[in-house]
Amino acid sequence: MTAVEMLGYVKHKSEGGPDHPSPPTKKARCHQEEGDISDALTEPPFSPRSMCHAPRRRHSSKPPPPAQLCAWIETFQMWTNVERRYAIDRLIEACEPEQVRHMMNVIEPQFQRDFISLLPKELALYVLSFLEPRDLLRAAQTCHYWRILAEDNLLWREKCREAGIEDVKEVLGRRVASPPARSGSCSPTHAAMAPIPWKAAFMRHHYIEMNWRCKPIREPKVLKGHDDHVITCLQFSGQRIVSGSDDNTLKVWSAGTGRCLRTLVGHTGGVWSSQMSGSLVVSGSTDRTLKVWNADTGHCVHTLYGHTSTVRCMHLHGNRVVSGSRDATLRVWDLDSGTCLHVLVGHVAAVRCVQYNGRLVVSGAYDYMVKVWDPEREECLHTLQGHTNRVYSLQFDGVHALHASPWKSRGERFPGCHTPCLGL
Repeated sequence: MTAVEMLGYVKHKSEGGPDHPSPPTKKARCHQEEGDISDALTEPPFSPRSMCHAPRRRHSSKPPPPAQLCAWIETFQMWTNVERRYAIDRLIEACEPEQVRHMMNVIEPQFQRDFISLLPKELALYVLSFLEPRDLLRAAQTCHYWRILAEDNLLWREKCREAGIEDVKEVLGRRVASPPARSGSCSPTHAAMAPIPWKAAFMRHHYIEMNWRCKPIREPKVLKGHDDHVITCLQFSGQRIVSGSDDNTLKVWSAGTGRCLRTLVGHTGGVWSSQMSGSLVVSGSTDRTLKVWNADTGHCVHTLYGHTSTVRCMHLHGNRVVSGSRDATLRVWDLDSGTCLHVLVGHVAAVRCVQYNGRLVVSGAYDYMVKVWDPEREECLHTLQGHTNRVYSLQFDGVHALHASPWKSRGERFPGCHTPCLGL
């Protein structure tokens, strides 16, 4: 049978010609053709003859395939590609809309390939890197393998870089710290080897941005308690706030309710500095003492004597605190025993700010100087000069120090803390 004869046969059959058996009813024809097309597209590759002679599982209500079907398929496979496309076009024209929809439903899944899972992981991640973060989250819901790819740490590191996020610790805060190792953990360096949670950093950064842009501003809580006195220092820890005032007291507040939980009474002069970690509060006063408090009970645990003038600044690290005073000295205290461990002498004016990382102390004073100390040896390692006014504030991360006076700020780097590298 030639291509022209075959097309004539298709057209004649669609028109219900007199030389052929009358077509079945519309409902019966739909069932018959749907079953034939579905079987042909969903079964594995086969030869036309094998389809005709292979046993099939059919419902008893389905009529057998037309006798001419095998000959039609054999003839179809002998045609050229152009002839096949032309025959398919004519076949579609001869079909009713319901049959065309059925063909579409059967054919469309054949082209829905999971190309991502067919690629090497590096190429798959490269493709996913072009997606927006929102689309990555949607892709993670597709299947288990896509979820693994869409949550790849390096992929989210790139998204963080695009969003301008470089310091994960700054975004996550304490959340970046790994949970304590379980009993029986074999490696003490597990926390150091844990991957940086770039996705968590991106999500938190996004939530903060959305909160600032979209959420309504809440009514502020006003914490009243120090009356008309000046609040000189403020510390946060968890859901608690501690404020110090020149009324000689400190107050512990609930950050959630704004209610004053307790008042710490004991200083005989104004409180000018404080530090808090958990339930531990340390305060410094114009009465020349430091006091260690339990924020849960409000009791004074220790009173630390040694300075001969106002305790103007302090920094808490672990169970030690370093205090700076207007007597131009710094003192290192053990909070468990309440004893002074070291005295650092070298400034010639009041010490205004101090930072302590457990190994080094950095202090700024009214003598325009910044000094780096080794507290264990009570030795000044570096004296940083350059300010032309009093040094009021500084920050130190163990390597870099940033300090400021009213007219100038400077940054210092201490490679190995042996030789300073100065820069503005």
